[in-house]
Amino acid sequence: MAEMKLGLCNPPLPIYLYVDKLSDEGGVYGWYNYDFQQDKKVPVIPRALTGYLLELRLTDKDFKGKDNLKLDIVVLADELYIVRSGIETNFTKSFLLAASIIEDFSKPLMIVVNPGDENVVFCNLYDAETKAKIRHDWNSNTDWAEIIQDIQIKLSCDGTRSYGLEEDFGTIVKQSIAKPKIPPHPQDLRVKQIRTLLNYPVDLVKEWLQLQDVERPSQLDDSKVNELVKTMCLAWAADKVEASNHAESSYQQQVLSVTSDRTDEVAAIKAWMNYILGQRVAASSR
Repeated sequence: MAEMKLGLCNPPLPIYLYVDKLSDEGGVYGWYNYDFQQDKKVPVIPRALTGYLLELRLTDKDFKGKDNLKLDIVVLADELYIVRSGIETNFTKSFLLAASIIEDFSKPLMIVVNPGDENVVFCNLYDAETKAKIRHDWNSNTDWAEIIQDIQIKLSCDGTRSYGLEEDFGTIVKQSIAKPKIPPHPQDLRVKQIRTLLNYPVDLVKEWLQLQDVERPSQLDDSKVNELVKTMCLAWAADKVEASNHAESSYQQQVLSVTSDRTDEVAAIKAWMNYILGQRVAASSR
């Protein structure tokens, strides 16, 4: 836990970054804070926010008597931040297209705001550790609601949690979620856990799924998911045993036979991996 600081401080409320092109004293900015006491937009000079993506929310705001749907991007950094942008804006769409490519949200991201021509603002995402830009193709025909749902599922798989967020100005925001957050499908979660355990490349999983004409393990029957799990396990063991049939037979005995008795599959695979590594050490010492 961070060290608690005593004395005067700000209340533990999220910091809102509102996305909009703003000119102020000769500078051009892509987002701002809002001072409600002075009814004033305060431009935020830094163009990047680095932190962990926690959640995506759709918030229905009233603007001039009309509903105005906003995307709230909840980010944990030195403080809790909420980046708010219109659901139909180029910023939101470019953010969603880049975020849809990410598989592992347990790593920090850098969200960069880029003011464009007229009133347009775009978003770039970077891997905060490598500083590599997350590149994507523009597709205006994308199903944005489906992308939001997919990202929410990935975030729930990565163990992120929702925060009870309160507005900074004494009103309760009416929230409207286009597609409710749903828990990950057991087969999707199963493959993700085992892939992570084996450090198996996610691109190879995608290729395997494409050969089955599906996008997710949950779209397959159980026997096909079992086949995918076996493929990943044997690929892990390929360079650790001299005979491939030994890896397969031991997998049959130590994983398949015990999981049929409702033993935890991940625990069985861990035990099998330790067995394979033990065999490798024994063989090298001869």
